[in-house]
Amino acid sequence: MARYTCTFSVAIPLERLEGSLVEILESCYMELIYDTGEYLMARELPDRAPFPKLVTAEVLIDRSTATPEQVQMHLVMKNEELPLQTDNHCRQMFDLVQQALVEYSQWQLLDKVAG
Repeated sequence: MARYTCTFSVAIPLERLEGSLVEILESCYMELIYDTGEYLMARELPDRAPFPKLVTAEVLIDRSTATPEQVQMHLVMKNEELPLQTDNHCRQMFDLVQQALVEYSQWQLLDKVAG
C-alpha cells in the first residue's frame, strides 16, 4: 500500500478552512465522501486510474491547537498500489494535492512538514 503524509499550517479562519479544502480537493480530481468537520475524506474520481491505483485523501484538522489566525492540518494520501516505483500514481496525486495546498490563494502557508 502506498502512503504519503504531510502537515500544513495555514493562516485562514477556521470557519473558512473546510470549504477551501473541499475546493482544493475537487480541483485535484477528487470527490468528498466523508466530512465530520475535523476530518475529511475524499477519493479520486474513478475514471482517472485503474481501481487499485485510485487514491484516497484524508485531512485531519487540528482544532485543539487552532487559533483565529492559524490552523494546522494533517494530510494522508494512500491507495492499494504497491509503491514499487518512486514515481507511482499515489505519489503523483500526493504531489498534485500538496502543490495545490501550497499555492492556494485564499490562505497563507505558514509551515509545511513532509512525513
